[in-house]
Amino acid sequence: MAVVALFTVFVGGLIAIFLTMPDADRDVFKLPRTLEELRKLTEYLSVYAQDHTLQVLLGYVVSYVFLQTFMIPGTILMSLLAGALFGEYYGLLLVVSTATAGACSCYFLSKLVGRPLLNWLWPDKLAFFRDEVAKRKDKLLNYMLFLRITPTLPNTFINVASPIVDIPFDTFFWATAIGLVPAAFVTVRAGLALGELQSLRDLYDLKTIATLFFIGLVSIVPTVFASKPTEQEKENS
Repeated sequence: MAVVALFTVFVGGLIAIFLTMPDADRDVFKLPRTLEELRKLTEYLSVYAQDHTLQVLLGYVVSYVFLQTFMIPGTILMSLLAGALFGEYYGLLLVVSTATAGACSCYFLSKLVGRPLLNWLWPDKLAFFRDEVAKRKDKLLNYMLFLRITPTLPNTFINVASPIVDIPFDTFFWATAIGLVPAAFVTVRAGLALGELQSLRDLYDLKTIATLFFIGLVSIVPTVFASKPTEQEKENS
């Protein structure tokens, strides 16, 4: 019941925003599903936003949080849109803030109703995640940063599974807000050259993935050293 109510609120809000946007082209003004649709929307909004910036921002924020909350594909395209419309720095700030808000919304929704869904969809992955979290209780923020920065586990799974495996919300929040920055930076910058992008797979080439893993490994170094007992601890044991 909570899921239906929240979904209805989001959809109602999106419809209200859409209908109250002055002089909006209803055929173009929709959530993009392909790169071609994204290019058309970007071309239109780059002109429309000059006179209606606040409406565009509001529509963007609600749309992104909606997609993130209900695990609906499309946030990568929305991140590209932010870069194309608002530039590198404002686009990055917008993507990170909305992605964090959406992830937190998904976290609390999953806390209410996510356990049976996860046990049904990904029982093995959930058990693995729970075991890894249990091993790293003392350095959990570092481990969560590693997961957020690298493509080790899908962000959607992390959002839904975190409350189920008892990851505290403050740890989840800071790992999300900080850990999403590198990948968001890559996507937002790609939005600046949207016309040259041929496929979403072009976003993360081998060099980019290697860089993200390097940053992620740096974040997890404290957990590796923390897992090794000191000489004093060995003697006491």
